[in-house]
Amino acid sequence: MIPRAPVAHEHDRTTPLFEPGRPHGAVPYVRDGHWYGHAAPNDARFHLERPFAFGRFALAGPAHVYRVTRIDLGARRIWLPGGHFEIAEWEWSTTAPWCWTCDDFVVYVDPDHTGWYLVYDVRMGEFVHAQFLGV
Repeated sequence: MIPRAPVAHEHDRTTPLFEPGRPHGAVPYVRDGHWYGHAAPNDARFHLERPFAFGRFALAGPAHVYRVTRIDLGARRIWLPGGHFEIAEWEWSTTAPWCWTCDDFVVYVDPDHTGWYLVYDVRMGEFVHAQFLGV
């Protein structure tokens, strides 16, 4: 199931939201339209001096489902029709069970971290943060 876009969280929240009973270091995921494990809005790792330095990805949102057309595992980069992305280094390990060459992906604008996107793996129901690097 492809979830709707996430909504912005309260900006004074300092920790990610987790589902009751789920460990707090768990992989970020979506269940029943709720985005669990999404980093707090004030998380310093997501501060960018130049947000959207390479422009904006025009085809984001649940209406656009993609297959990766190229991947550079060493650089944590994926190419989709319309542009390429670099996955956040601290979330790269989350993608270990993903099948970059066979899964479907949706890209969402991150409502809490300016300049970031969320790459969602439809099969796994999980997501990671990524920066758009242009066409």
